[in-house]
Amino acid sequence: MVKRKRHQILEKTVSRENPSSTSGGAQGSTSPQTPLGALTTIQIITGSYEKTLHGITATIVDDCKVATGKSPVIEFTDTFLFNAHGGAIRCLALSPPSKQQKMVLATGSSDQIINLYHISAQDSQPRDPTILSTTPLTDHRILDKSKNRELGSLQYHNAGVNVLQFPSRSKLLSGADDNSVAICRTRDWTVLSTIKVPSPKVQGRASGDTAPLGGGLTGVNAFAIHPSMKLMVSVSKGEKCMRLWNLATGKKAGVLNFDKELLQAIGEGKLERGEGLKVEWNDLGEEFAVSFERGAIIFGLDSKPRARVMLAPTRRIHQIRYLGTAKDGKYGSATLAISTEDGRIVFFSTSKTTGGDNSESKTGRLIPFCCVLGQVGGTHEGIQNRIKDFEIITLSRTNQLRGSILLVAGCSNGFIHIWMLAKDQLEGMVPSDLHDSKFLQCNEMPHLGRLLGSYDTGKRITCLKAFVKSELSQDFLEKSQTRHEYLEGSLVNNDNSAST
Repeated sequence: MVKRKRHQILEKTVSRENPSSTSGGAQGSTSPQTPLGALTTIQIITGSYEKTLHGITATIVDDCKVATGKSPVIEFTDTFLFNAHGGAIRCLALSPPSKQQKMVLATGSSDQIINLYHISAQDSQPRDPTILSTTPLTDHRILDKSKNRELGSLQYHNAGVNVLQFPSRSKLLSGADDNSVAICRTRDWTVLSTIKVPSPKVQGRASGDTAPLGGGLTGVNAFAIHPSMKLMVSVSKGEKCMRLWNLATGKKAGVLNFDKELLQAIGEGKLERGEGLKVEWNDLGEEFAVSFERGAIIFGLDSKPRARVMLAPTRRIHQIRYLGTAKDGKYGSATLAISTEDGRIVFFSTSKTTGGDNSESKTGRLIPFCCVLGQVGGTHEGIQNRIKDFEIITLSRTNQLRGSILLVAGCSNGFIHIWMLAKDQLEGMVPSDLHDSKFLQCNEMPHLGRLLGSYDTGKRITCLKAFVKSELSQDFLEKSQTRHEYLEGSLVNNDNSAST
């Protein structure tokens, strides 16, 4: 358990004004002061149904304790809070950092507007008390950073924006409910091209309250861009297919239908729509995954299904992510993580599969199941609310956490949870057949990593982004440490003089 730990100088100042004040909003333990070089800061950004954009930093204070398995210490700090949109925020996107360590944050909402913000990618002065403040209404720590500011807004869609992505710093792609994918140039924010997705045909189903007479639900649910940035895969509402697009020409490259047998293999019955909800490429571009209501299909470069992902018992899937490949290639591109309705993130190996009897398939084609590696969250850790979105971060700094994996998840009840997995934990896991009756009766899905901390945002989270902030130079850290010692000594001297 982790709690928000305020700075020692701030604690002295507050204790003189209100000795009974305590910190709240996060849970955990405290530790003695640690060297500045042991800090790892994660910037977390969340969007919510309440139309707000919330920025939080999570700082792992003592890397040595985390690496050795002792009680970790995390400090949560509010960095910004914007009333961003007139409707619920649906999606977020972050651009690669510039030379000035700035990133562009794009937010999409049901109000048809895309808002843009400048976000600093460089770590702030972690031990300078002059930049920390508290509000009279809450005991949350607040870091006021002038580099986090609003940049402007774009409005070239005629319906709510569902998905945003920066394939590079120079381009922004957006998909909306008006059945279009816009390609925007970030230099002057001009729309270079618009890809029109065909509207689906209504096939004897209810059109919904928001659809026009005789119409149906339309819009781009998700798209994923190949690492070569020449190919894009998209899935749309009301369509039992996925579309391939040539980004060099902006034209359709092909349409792949989801046949009845494939949909039945992942639990899509007659009452389900059979449409793809999420799509994700692995970092090597060798395969991609398409998720549905209660399952996912793994496709190869030949666009043929390789394997399927299903939970037993079945649960609704909200997000899918591939792990980044480690430098030694032991894990990553063949590991898929999915978030579920019951507060878990489950890891599957897409390279190790298990099949059944071919008699299950009328055509003789059998899609094998992906083997499960383990999970985090769930009732075992007291987490039962749906995980709407999550990010996977592989730490690459030169300290004891190098190669470790951080999972940052946002739940529908407003909590942010952070887990850490050891660098060799996924490598040592033995894949298990989740659909084997013996496994279901005699074994429980293995739990991975440990929960480092939780933070209550007070808002119903819909989407989330996270990244590791870049380290400051050693000269700056030394100056910050010197200033911290000077201010702390001045405060002690003032206390002594006041007592005399």
